[in-house]
Amino acid sequence: MTDESYIKLALEIAKKGRGNVSPNPMVGAILVKNEKIIGAGFHEYFGGNHAEVNAILNAKQDVAGSTLYVNLEPCSHYGKTPPCTETIIKNKIKKVVIGTLDMNPLVSGSGIRALKEAGIEVKVGVLENECVALNKFFFKHISKKLPYVTLKVAQTLDGRIADLSGDSKWITSLNSRRYVHGLRSQYDAVLVGTRTVKIDDPNLTVRFIEGRNPKRIIIDTDLKLNLKLKLFVNNNDENLIILTSRKSAEKKRKLEKLQKMGIEILFIKENKDGTLNLKNALEELGKNRISSVMVEGGRKIYTSFIKEGLFDDMMVFISPKIMGEGLPAVDKLGIHSIRKSLKLKVRAVEKLGDDVLIELAR
Repeated sequence: MTDESYIKLALEIAKKGRGNVSPNPMVGAILVKNEKIIGAGFHEYFGGNHAEVNAILNAKQDVAGSTLYVNLEPCSHYGKTPPCTETIIKNKIKKVVIGTLDMNPLVSGSGIRALKEAGIEVKVGVLENECVALNKFFFKHISKKLPYVTLKVAQTLDGRIADLSGDSKWITSLNSRRYVHGLRSQYDAVLVGTRTVKIDDPNLTVRFIEGRNPKRIIIDTDLKLNLKLKLFVNNNDENLIILTSRKSAEKKRKLEKLQKMGIEILFIKENKDGTLNLKNALEELGKNRISSVMVEGGRKIYTSFIKEGLFDDMMVFISPKIMGEGLPAVDKLGIHSIRKSLKLKVRAVEKLGDDVLIELAR
């Protein structure tokens, strides 16, 4: 097998930690000796052993003289666990093949230096693009202190996300909804606006597949939502967060009720027009170790994220239905010429039953 083949295998193993390791990265490690795999491991949960340590612990024979394949640069600092570089050096591993550098300022390049100084051969940049893509949430969060933001849109062929009354159930198929539940399990949080909560009364949980439930975030500027809505009543896991204006701090009785329900309140700066400052909202979420957010509506929220350039990619689920009249996915952006249109890059296209999913990057 080639170096690329082993790193590809490390990437597949790393994915087993998806949804459990955030805000840490997904990492997989393979140990090879005499052209045979003697051990493998992955980062299983936040605060647990790193992939390199698990690979060594799982090894079927002495790892001295072996080659370690890992999709991310081994850490060289003390965090929740001791430095992986010390473990690698201590176990006399001969060579380390790394997919990509770690963008964490505490690590970037220092792990490689520590290994080289110990006389270990190091190779970096194998399937680098694939390795970076796997941990796009982590890299954005660790480098910019902001969560990675995906806009998830479900619409008709003519771009409607709901009828004129606001009803959107169900524009897309069960296949698409099941896919969305899978996505939710991968993101730290899902975010919706007040209108979406009022009209749809959603759960925003994972029900169609096995997986962890994300944190649920509501933008409720004036704390006006009814506490009998599902998101409030079903907050048994205490994973509900409300983003509200700093003026809402005056509503002490409402705040006491919310806090007794186990709901976290984050006070956000306001814009001049009275709306919440989304950049500040993302900064506060980043401080709360939320490294990824999937925005699920509605129209005003999508428009604000797009207008302010605060999203990283889009997942657009298109149903083969035409409504004519209805609510558009995006409102006015202040663009009056097709030459000035916001141009996105098509990353992938997939058929889900009768629907089509288009993945787009900025």
